[in-house]
Amino acid sequence: MPSRLSRTTPVLRIFDIAKAREFYLDYLGFRLDWEHRFEPDLPLYMQVSRDDAVLHLSEHHGDCSPGAKLLIDATGLRDYHAELTAKGYNYLRPGLETPPWGGLTMTVTDPFSNRIVFTERAEETISV
Repeated sequence: MPSRLSRTTPVLRIFDIAKAREFYLDYLGFRLDWEHRFEPDLPLYMQVSRDDAVLHLSEHHGDCSPGAKLLIDATGLRDYHAELTAKGYNYLRPGLETPPWGGLTMTVTDPFSNRIVFTERAEETISV
């Protein structure tokens, strides 16, 4: 059977559970799928998702470094931008950008310096 890669699940470092929930759940509109701790007083590891986008958020210092950058493919990015703008989040007002290669992007930075770039591809036209 030939090799095939499938969905990627990035792990992002967090330092404050309340801030992570405020940003990912309340602001970005992700849902909490599950949480895990090895013991009640140990670091939190959780999964959040919205549509097909799945992220793991970890307080464990050995899992990853803060300041990651990831891309999430999106459709309807103008609508998502309008949804976020309407929330009036105190710490971020992302804009929409058109990169030189076309399409549309919106970059958000979480409270832990991780950057998430939502990307919408330009319609491809095929000349015959």
